[in-house]
Amino acid sequence: MKGSLIALGLASSVVASPLGSGSEHIVFQSTISVNLDSVHNVHIDYTTTEFAGDLQMHYGDCGVTEASNAHHFIGRTDISKYARPKRFVWIVPKDAKSGGCLHAFSGNEIVGRSAPVTISARMKKREAIADVADTSGPWFDGVAYMKSKTNTDAFVTEAKNKTIAIVGGGMSGLMTSLLLQSVGIKNWEIMESSQRVGGRIRTKYLNGTKPSDYQYQEMGPMRFPVSITYSNNDTLQIKDHQMVFQLGDVLNMLNGNNSELAVKFIPWIQSSANLPANSNGVRLPDGRIPSAAQIRANSTLRGPSQTPSNATEAAIASDALEEFEHADKATIAAIATNVYKAHKAAEEDGRFDFSAAAYLRYEIGISLNVTDFLAGAGSDPLWDYDTGYFSATTWRTIDKGLESLPRAFMPHVQNKTTFGRYVSGLTYKPDSKKIAVNWRDASDKLTMQAKSKDFDYAVVSVPFSKVRAWRLPRYSSLLSRAISTMNYQPSCKIALHYKTRFWEHMSPPIIGGCGSTDIPGVGSVCYPAYKINSTGPGVILASYISGTMAVSVGSLSTADHVAMIQRAMVEVHGPIAAEQWTGNFDRQCWESDEHQAVFWFFSGVSLFGYVEDLEENLNFRPGRLVLMESVRA
Repeated sequence: MKGSLIALGLASSVVASPLGSGSEHIVFQSTISVNLDSVHNVHIDYTTTEFAGDLQMHYGDCGVTEASNAHHFIGRTDISKYARPKRFVWIVPKDAKSGGCLHAFSGNEIVGRSAPVTISARMKKREAIADVADTSGPWFDGVAYMKSKTNTDAFVTEAKNKTIAIVGGGMSGLMTSLLLQSVGIKNWEIMESSQRVGGRIRTKYLNGTKPSDYQYQEMGPMRFPVSITYSNNDTLQIKDHQMVFQLGDVLNMLNGNNSELAVKFIPWIQSSANLPANSNGVRLPDGRIPSAAQIRANSTLRGPSQTPSNATEAAIASDALEEFEHADKATIAAIATNVYKAHKAAEEDGRFDFSAAAYLRYEIGISLNVTDFLAGAGSDPLWDYDTGYFSATTWRTIDKGLESLPRAFMPHVQNKTTFGRYVSGLTYKPDSKKIAVNWRDASDKLTMQAKSKDFDYAVVSVPFSKVRAWRLPRYSSLLSRAISTMNYQPSCKIALHYKTRFWEHMSPPIIGGCGSTDIPGVGSVCYPAYKINSTGPGVILASYISGTMAVSVGSLSTADHVAMIQRAMVEVHGPIAAEQWTGNFDRQCWESDEHQAVFWFFSGVSLFGYVEDLEENLNFRPGRLVLMESVRA
């Protein structure tokens, strides 16, 4: 029986049964319960860093000392200094007996044994993603499943010869190429409309500089939460972004630790004492906006804040909302530990049935004025993800910009990527069971006849905001509605280039972090977390605004928008901001980006009634189309 093992590192507390002979190099998770005829993760750890070579997994009686006497072979892999997987996929056969053990062999030597395994009858109910995905996510589970399946050589050869179009060279498209390549499926190609890969990762190096000049800002995503440390020094690891850190390690290994292609994670500063703050119109004697620390030290600098029209009703509403949301430490811990299970629990609790405003107004019966005061008019569901995300006290970013991620992919995709290819539709061909990708190149957009190429599969990793303008095959009402109506959040960013990092030498100095102001249209102001107190020019993310205000400022001319933000920087920092500005800038308003038309997925409560059904519709099916956008969202 042939098999193989694939895994990603994932720490866990582990124990093993005593070995009759050999050395215990491998220890298994303490409690293992599985179902017949199903797929399960097996977690291990290593007792020594010296262990290397062949590693085979078998299942059988706990007294087995030779691999040939085990009930069945699970698979094998090679262990080296750089490849030490900690999670494996086990496809449990229908005739496996409960009470046996997992055995790890290296050659003829047993090097690890699990505690007895409980095997139950196969579950009849379809498992939800929250039931089977752990914190490394479902995609790696799926790849491990594909690689560890036992199939005939003819089947494997046929599968590996399938042609696959990856439409879109953003991060989900790049990840798709890596995952396909990792299981030996190499007949893929990427079609990208722009002249670069990376999608919404958009590091801008101002004034014509290089990454090593450290004069950049992130015009797309910019940070990853790592952990939450509470006042009693309890630390909670946030698992949701661990796959990004693992991806960095994989790319570094694939690139032979080439320093020019390195993905190096460095600390990100999310908050610091002297950031500008919303002072409700109050200014310091010199006309500048006060910092958060100054407002904490002198409450008169906060300015008059709005008060509810009915304080008693507001207190009742606030208590009711807090009780329903219950965004306490335990809830945040659940999100940080396993976002899939936490999402499922929130759904079962009804927190996707209401926005905060709808809950207060229609479920509790709070007046319109008090509802608006406490919750606004947004349609965000009462889901605590943002609360958990922004509770992080430790963050990371990537040295020399997040652009390092797509840059590290380039050696592996550059010969299989076509740039400047504007896809206009997909056509399913029932006779051949192929999917045709139709496009026009950048140089012939007026031609009436689109170019076309047939594939066995098309993986669409393009935002639905672009896909909805394509000519598509007829899909279910559910899938069609998702493509045509799924919400995205508009956002605008402006980065400004200065002669020096003057803000780090002001009194008081501003050392990294993201602050805010009361100036309309500015939003957040973020300072670089890299090369603190270094000499030479610097770049401030002078405005990061989302929502309806992003639509308003996005309609301004570039000159008017940049001028408005530069005036705001003078108001924040004083005349030195005018003296130091070089006139260089970058502006990114995502709603008008021709290759994206979006920034991030925005989940109003109306969408969540069909998310689970949508996931089921997006699996590999006889339509030969796989939509990655909903997975990414």
